[in-house]
Amino acid sequence: MRILPAERPLPGAGASSPLPDSSSEQPPVIRRAEVVAFALVALLVICIVAVLYFAKAFFLPVVMAFVIGTMLSPAASFLERYRIPRAIGAVLTVAAVGAAASFLVGLISSPLVEWSTRLPELGARLKDKLHALDPLLSLWQDLQNLVGGHDALASLQIPKFDWVQPTIEFLSPTFTEFLLFFATLILFIASWRDLRRTLILTFTNHDARLRVLRILNEIEVHLGGYLLTVTVINTGVAIATGIVCAIVGMPNPAGLGAVAGTLNFIPIIGPVVTFAILVGVGIIALPTLSAGLIAPLAFVGIAFMEGHFITPTIIGRRLSLNALAVFLALAFWTWLWGPMGAFLSSPLLIVGLIVKEHLAPINSPQLPAD
Repeated sequence: MRILPAERPLPGAGASSPLPDSSSEQPPVIRRAEVVAFALVALLVICIVAVLYFAKAFFLPVVMAFVIGTMLSPAASFLERYRIPRAIGAVLTVAAVGAAASFLVGLISSPLVEWSTRLPELGARLKDKLHALDPLLSLWQDLQNLVGGHDALASLQIPKFDWVQPTIEFLSPTFTEFLLFFATLILFIASWRDLRRTLILTFTNHDARLRVLRILNEIEVHLGGYLLTVTVINTGVAIATGIVCAIVGMPNPAGLGAVAGTLNFIPIIGPVVTFAILVGVGIIALPTLSAGLIAPLAFVGIAFMEGHFITPTIIGRRLSLNALAVFLALAFWTWLWGPMGAFLSSPLLIVGLIVKEHLAPINSPQLPAD
């Protein structure tokens, strides 16, 4: 009878050592269904962006009307409390906003028309003023001479008018877009309650209806408060800038203040453009270069106080906006829809944050920490 040799124990294994578990924790594996779902969502987003870009003539006025209509809806509700029909209140609200916008356009356009007839004279004056920067530009001019260049100020030419028509076409919408915007705005404000009710009743689940109601109420409150607060703040910026321009001796201080207040509705880009305008007007209109820089530097102080203390203190209590998110939203909507997209970037970001807070609240299950 053959005796089998005893099995040798594994090195380091005792009598009480547990057997290795075959179902030990493994790294998560991305399944094919998840990849397909991610790819479909990405394609859907790309298609939506492409439609919004190529159908800008339709979607921009409609989205603008929806956003501004949501902001102005509390005004129509206020008039409705005094027994004014909502349709008439919508017309009165839009007419008041249109009159205010027309007044601002008048303040801004009058100096532009006047200065456009004096472009050669203003260009020659600007060239003379820039010669005061020769000591600061000496190093740059020496470098130009080394590479065979010439005087930069001597080559300063009056810009041609080829850029005027494309710029006007880019900044100003067509008559059809204006008509679509105002018609949609009036009808949206007049029928906002019916639209809310229809949207809420679309869902059959009670919790879903309650969630949609809360989202709509919060959007209306935040957008209305945002418009009112930002309008008051920008009016203060316009008044302060106009006073500074009047003290310094800038031409048409009311128009320059209106420009500062209007452009301040566009975050980041607006103050930069206002500063450039004040620098150009100050250098051309005032006798010395140092005098021409007083108003722009004062505006930098005003914009700094407004952007870092006043606006965050007031708006930040209601809905905090991350600086990176504001910048990315501004860049995206400006690329997509131009200046009007830049104006809509912050309201649309607020709407997105509100929807995100209700659909994915903070107290929901979170991923484990790293």
